[in-house]
Amino acid sequence: MSLDVGALLLETVPFARTVGIVFDEVGDGRAVCRLPDREDVHNHVAGPHAGALFTLAETASGAAMLSLLGDELGRAVPLTTGASVEYRKFAKGEVRAEARLLATREAVVAELDAGGRPEFEVAVELTDGDGVLVSTVAITWTLRPHRR
Repeated sequence: MSLDVGALLLETVPFARTVGIVFDEVGDGRAVCRLPDREDVHNHVAGPHAGALFTLAETASGAAMLSLLGDELGRAVPLTTGASVEYRKFAKGEVRAEARLLATREAVVAELDAGGRPEFEVAVELTDGDGVLVSTVAITWTLRPHRR
């Protein structure tokens, strides 16, 4: 796919740009991005705010999803339908997100082709500047067919 997923997300999702998300790798149902350590996204204990961490995870999940399904944008809009978050450790410094699509492209497209509205999950792990796992996130996505 020739789509620059990171650039597309930063253009179409202004909040991802506001918190300063940086894309490092996107492709084959996987995405790696990071949230630089900035005081303006800290919480009351000087670490990244939970909302900023969730934004990083959700953005990474969208990039992973679009890396395999972005060519379906002409007929469906991707929407998050749910999320599960576990905050495991206090995050310090820059935070890295690694997301991977758990469904196959074939399964999602087959359901879309059959007139359905596929739902699928993207798993995300967040690690801090020391490489410590600080959060795991599961984002559920759907592709809603365009209304004609």
